[in-house]
Amino acid sequence: MIEAHHLFDVDMDRIDVVIHPQSVVHSMVEMVDGSVLAHMGVPDMRIPVQYAMTRPRRAPSPVESLSLASYGELTFFEVDGDKWPALGLAYEAARRGGTCPAAMNAANEEAVAAFLAGQIGFTDVMKVVNLVLDKYEPLRGKTLDEIRDTESASRRQARLVIEAMEKKS
Repeated sequence: MIEAHHLFDVDMDRIDVVIHPQSVVHSMVEMVDGSVLAHMGVPDMRIPVQYAMTRPRRAPSPVESLSLASYGELTFFEVDGDKWPALGLAYEAARRGGTCPAAMNAANEEAVAAFLAGQIGFTDVMKVVNLVLDKYEPLRGKTLDEIRDTESASRRQARLVIEAMEKKS
């Protein structure tokens, strides 16, 4: 969602997110006449990343071709905000702008690493991210140094939050 906002200059209020378990549809665009164009491919992020980097050109695919018949049905579900709190945080980070999405990403990476290491529980991941974002004041994010500083500071803050959680348990 944040990528679509930046890559295609689409207002956040015009971006909807759905859950698509098969991961075949990488993005969809609704046209003014109501028709929807889908960017589809095998479930491999190399395709949309490659397109983002080569757009508007198309380069030969690094993956096998999509066979829709092999997938059968394609399904889509609305996002339950209680079940998927990260989406709400991502919308908030994108709306706050500047380096806030970078801060969210860095805090999330630290929290996921702590979860995988058994330091915190699964539901603590979003708590860590939320606590880091609550205290974060975004920079404009116009320079690489600002983004790097944000990432380092957010990682440090996330580790402090994780350490505090460990002490409480």
